[in-house]
Amino acid sequence: MTGQTPRLGDLIDDHCPRCKLLLNHAIASMMDGKVAKVICQTCLTEHPYLYQDGAKKKKSAGGRETLFDQVLAHGTSFIEPEDIPAAKKKLPSAARRTRRQKGKPSRKKR
Repeated sequence: MTGQTPRLGDLIDDHCPRCKLLLNHAIASMMDGKVAKVICQTCLTEHPYLYQDGAKKKKSAGGRETLFDQVLAHGTSFIEPEDIPAAKKKLPSAARRTRRQKGKPSRKKR
């Protein structure tokens, strides 16, 4: 649509909030010569005209790197591996150390 005024039923590109893509939409309603509502031609949902900038609301990718730099700037303490005490092994409990008597095989009753 270059140089033409939009009319009802014309196809225009817009961001669909349900499909989360820039897709073809049909003009459903207009107010004062401007597009008010559109219908997605893929999922057939009606929504307000988003002026093709619905997808531009995402955050920039650089936010994660600046947060990482802030964490490094605070200088967390580092514990050397030799300073960490070794975990002690647990001994088996007394109930597990009991032995069966030799000579009498264990039989299960049915």
